[in-house]
Amino acid sequence: MQTTYKSKWKEIGTLIVIVVLGFFLRCYSLTSFPPSLNWDEVSHGYNSYSILKTGKDEWGENLPSIFRAYGDYKLPVYIYITTISIKAFGLTDFAVRFPSVLAGVGTIIATYYLTYELFRKRKLGYLSAFLVAVEPWSLFTSRGAFEANLALFFVVLGVYFFVKIIKNSKYLIFSSFFLGLSVWTYNSARGFVPILLIVMAMLYKKGLKDIFSRNIKTIIFSALVLMVFLIPMFVQLMQPSGQARYGKVSLIDNGAITQINESRRISKLSPFLNRAVNNKVTYFAKHFTVNWVSHFSFDFLFFNGGSNYQFNIPKHGIIYIINVIPMIVGFVWLIIKRSKSAILLIAWLLISPIPSSITNEAPHVLRVITMLPVPMIITAIGIYKMAEWLKNKIHVSRSITITLYIIVIFVFLENYMINYFTNYRRDYSWSWQYGYKEVVGYVRDNYNNYDKIIVTKKYGEPHEYFLYYLKYDPIKYHNDSEKITFYQSGWWWVDRFDKFYFVNDWQIKLNPDYMSSIQQSFITESKNMVDCSNVKCLLVTSPDNFPPGWKKVKTTKFLDGSVAFEMYENN
Repeated sequence: MQTTYKSKWKEIGTLIVIVVLGFFLRCYSLTSFPPSLNWDEVSHGYNSYSILKTGKDEWGENLPSIFRAYGDYKLPVYIYITTISIKAFGLTDFAVRFPSVLAGVGTIIATYYLTYELFRKRKLGYLSAFLVAVEPWSLFTSRGAFEANLALFFVVLGVYFFVKIIKNSKYLIFSSFFLGLSVWTYNSARGFVPILLIVMAMLYKKGLKDIFSRNIKTIIFSALVLMVFLIPMFVQLMQPSGQARYGKVSLIDNGAITQINESRRISKLSPFLNRAVNNKVTYFAKHFTVNWVSHFSFDFLFFNGGSNYQFNIPKHGIIYIINVIPMIVGFVWLIIKRSKSAILLIAWLLISPIPSSITNEAPHVLRVITMLPVPMIITAIGIYKMAEWLKNKIHVSRSITITLYIIVIFVFLENYMINYFTNYRRDYSWSWQYGYKEVVGYVRDNYNNYDKIIVTKKYGEPHEYFLYYLKYDPIKYHNDSEKITFYQSGWWWVDRFDKFYFVNDWQIKLNPDYMSSIQQSFITESKNMVDCSNVKCLLVTSPDNFPPGWKKVKTTKFLDGSVAFEMYENN
């Protein structure tokens, strides 16, 4: 009894150490690293703030099941959860990112229990959880307000509870709830979870049959819980709002159609064969296959990561290079083992790239995040098996081998964090729309000095930054009679609210022949004149992009020293 008690506390103590490490790595200087909130993060923040204050999103929709945002239509769970964080901490950068931190820490804990449930080895669970805590992929995505990271937490929890149904059938209800919640959190889960559910149902069909014979009410209730999430999801996916995001990243876009037509034009095949070879189906199949394979490439996993600088450090792998051999060893062991647990992990690994592979930016760090924590679990298996081999062959203690491995991982972690906190922040602050916070701060302090404030759209959607950092009253924004919004090219634009006017960068320097007084007027995309002839105006613009005669009042720089914004006022 005493041994069991000590063993239990040792288990809890080890897990606490790993969780504390993971929390520290995710929470330290959270508001400064990444260097600023990107436009998706401020959209999450302001929509959560608006929901909290009014029950409506920024567009005045009551408790929406999908948020219009910029026209990219964001799924709702992260935004609704962030209302709790904002209630606790206020509308701050910390509050917006904190739910992702907690999701990242939750994934560490869930990985430990899932791994233990699959293989009944606590050391394997500790090692898997440790790798989730420190690997770049899971670490980086836990420090930004990424819906994908929250969806991952729900997926891992859902799988864990599904695996436990053999012990207690009621776990199936929890599995249905968390897997269902994930499909309303991030779009990749909508493609991944239904397939994973089919695979798990096939693997655990005996257990499901036993539950059906012993406790049919649990099966029925679990199915109802799942349907509450999945049926509205499929209904929504049939609507324009549900298809909006995929429409912007689909493999079959206008560029693809152009390529297909060009291939047909230059083809020397007969008309019948030409149409059979060069069409949407063959194009999709070819590019889908290439994309799917790319997610398992060494270049993506160990050397360069993805191409979007907001999701990983450029030219740095999302998994430490030292894990190449252990991951291969672990994968080979799973193939040889062919147990139910092994097949589940292999199937999970192979299914996860499907949603990302049907888009045009693969391999994509966020869209394939549902692959986690499988690479970490497989790596842990590889290390564990290598340690066993060394113990049997040259009598090196397994604990010594694993300890040395952990020390080496800490060396890689140190190098990664130094890069993350220095070079990455300095060199890629521009990719996080750095500078808006400083700009809005200046505008807030000088708001009463100007009648009109004109802002360039060069770096994204500036109106959201002004709403967010000014903590602009959502009711006032909803009821602003001067607000100018319009829909164009699959996007919702805001050209004006309050005294703020948002213009394209190229519109700031107008041709003198087009307007009689270049230094006095601007014109927006919606043909709304911004006349500065008899009023005091402030212009927030890109470097050296201003009408003649205006006076510079402030410069805001990216962290690498290059100019982000310049601010001018008319004379």
